[in-house]
Amino acid sequence: MTRIVIAAALGAATLLSACADRPAGSAATGASFGAATASNVIGQAAYAYADRRLVAMSDKFRAEAPDTVTFDFDKAVLDADARRALDAQAAWLKAHPKVRMRIYGHADKVGSEAYNDRLGLRRARAVVRYLVSKGVERNRLDAVESRGEREPVVPTEERERRNRRAVTEVAGFERGYVGDPMDGKRALLGYKEYTFDRIEFAKATSTAGGG
Repeated sequence: MTRIVIAAALGAATLLSACADRPAGSAATGASFGAATASNVIGQAAYAYADRRLVAMSDKFRAEAPDTVTFDFDKAVLDADARRALDAQAAWLKAHPKVRMRIYGHADKVGSEAYNDRLGLRRARAVVRYLVSKGVERNRLDAVESRGEREPVVPTEERERRNRRAVTEVAGFERGYVGDPMDGKRALLGYKEYTFDRIEFAKATSTAGGG
């Protein structure tokens, strides 16, 4: 009985040693975790650069569409310039259907802080309503938030149009998004590497014998 326990322990140690340089569930651990590992390999390959991709998409949005609209004093009405800017935003969003956005409303420092918080929210909501009216799905606009007078572009206590604004930012991607074609190729390469390992493992075990 003792010899059997020792043999089992040595076998386990050998298996662990063989697996030391491999991820859990890879070829060396056998086929029982194959499906889960395949999913993990694909997922890790596709999402490894999620933060970098988000920054790149934010830069792309700002380069290709105006991200800010401004308002008249004490107003949340979109003028012709604001509507043109939002038309460009809506077109960009339709061309990038997996991107989610967040809208921030702002005010200048004239008036009370509480009032300016409410005014900033009205401005953000005006932007959302307009984008939706142009065919952008409401569920892609993650949050509508007021920053009130707390983040001025121009530090002044006086009226300042540049502070009376709403800003649209890239917030993230829809569930299931894997990015551009290069990300898809990266995932495919990961999957091919995984399946190659499994084939080699199967060949090795089929010729190793046993009793």
